[in-house]
Amino acid sequence: MPHDPSSPQHTDGPHAAADRARRDPRYPGLPEPPPPGTTMLPPGTFAGVTVLITGGGTGLGRAMAAEFGRCGAGVGIVSRDAEHRARGVEAVVEAGGRAVGVACDVREPTRIVEAFDAVEDALGPVGVLVNNAAANFPVAAEDLSPNGWRAVTDIVLDGTFLCSQELHRRCASRGAPGVILNILATQAFTGGPGMAHAAAAKAAVGNLTKSLAVEWGPSGIRVNALAPGLFPHEEMREDLKALRTDPSVDARRQPAYRTGRRHEIGWAATYLCSPFAAFITGHTLVVDGGNWLRRDFVMPPLTPVRDQLSPLVRDQPAAER
Repeated sequence: MPHDPSSPQHTDGPHAAADRARRDPRYPGLPEPPPPGTTMLPPGTFAGVTVLITGGGTGLGRAMAAEFGRCGAGVGIVSRDAEHRARGVEAVVEAGGRAVGVACDVREPTRIVEAFDAVEDALGPVGVLVNNAAANFPVAAEDLSPNGWRAVTDIVLDGTFLCSQELHRRCASRGAPGVILNILATQAFTGGPGMAHAAAAKAAVGNLTKSLAVEWGPSGIRVNALAPGLFPHEEMREDLKALRTDPSVDARRQPAYRTGRRHEIGWAATYLCSPFAAFITGHTLVVDGGNWLRRDFVMPPLTPVRDQLSPLVRDQPAAER
């Protein structure tokens, strides 16, 4: 069936409808994807495979979890928050998959081992790891405390490495192949003024992706990364929502003239972890409609980062800063 980008069924909730309503008729932008629930890969692509997703209960993590479940995987939802775990499990089950929620703090090596054990006891040996757990908050670099720095880097960088190391240890001991997918952000390439800690940590994970791809390729383990652009969703933190001073123009800020739909991230993740990507490793796939490449011939006047953040920083706990 031909894809009709104007059809209302090709949506991801209110964000898609809002994007369409605000488009300049001269510039239709990139078309909408097929609707949520559409499978990109053949049915059963991940049958018999157990996928562990850190931070898999909210936002893009939950979207990826649902898509793995739709493709036949058993999915372990790993999170510190019980409510988040329950939401992730529910999304996978609704998509037709099996899931289990497991508590874990990815900063703690012993907790990681326990989480892998719990997922494997429920679903079988883990063959795919998605490192999606993250932390972030807006702050001017000169105001960022050592505790604030570590609060982000310990989860994003250390957690990613420790979980990856555990996946490698288990696959290598079984003589089985494995796949690791690290979730980045495009600020890993451009820098992240106002979020220097998160941008630095994500950039480090991008570099780690390349190193591990070479080191662990001989053991049959692929390591790739995914860098999403703007994918609005209801569970975004309030302070991050506040930085989008006028969400009504989000679509017009993108070369695609629309924002991302969460199920598009699910498709990208399942593809990179699937047998159809068996010769792809050490690669970062950017899914952002070309936005990170955008440059104007004449740049708008600069607003200092401190001025952009001032309404938020006043209300931020000192421990985070």
